[in-house]
Formats: sequence, structure tokens, C-alpha cells
Amino acid sequence: MQVNRYFEDHVVSVGFENNDGTQSVGVMQPGTYTFATSQHETMTVITGSLTIKRDSDAEFVVFSAGSQFEVPTHQEFEVQVETPTAYLCHYA
Repeated sequence: MQVNRYFEDHVVSVGFENNDGTQSVGVMQPGTYTFATSQHETMTVITGSLTIKRDSDAEFVVFSAGSQFEVPTHQEFEVQVETPTAYLCHYA
């Protein structure tokens, strides 16, 4: 397992590998963050919600607990978080 800390510890994740591939599970504190992908990502919101804007989005889109979204390889996306939110990210 690998612990990753971003944005002055406002985003913390634990990366791991299993039979489903490479994944990370983490928590984001309230704030606005810009991430860049190095590979395709499928993110599932576990609790809370994430408001995101990818290159393909005309405006921000809200994803609540239980929903998921994808971000293509080599793309930046902006994330707005209003309440502490947990997520699972699958890399492919």
C-alpha cells in the first residue's frame, strides 16, 4: 500500500493493487482541487459528493454517493468539494 497526500493533506489516499487492478481509496476535505490523470480513471463516490468539470463537460457536474464518473488519460479536471467526501478510484 502507498499513502498519497495532496494539497497540504486536504486530500489523502491509499493506493493498492488486487485482482481488480490498481486502485486507490481516499478522502477529500472541502476545497477546490485540480488533478491531472496519467492513465484512465474511473472514480466512484463512496460518501459525500464531488462536483467536477472535465474537458468534455460544458459546465460542472455533481456526482453523489454511489455514482461514478470517468476521466480519460492525460486530462486535467477540476473538483469542488463541499463536505468531506470518500472515493474509490480505479486506474486502467
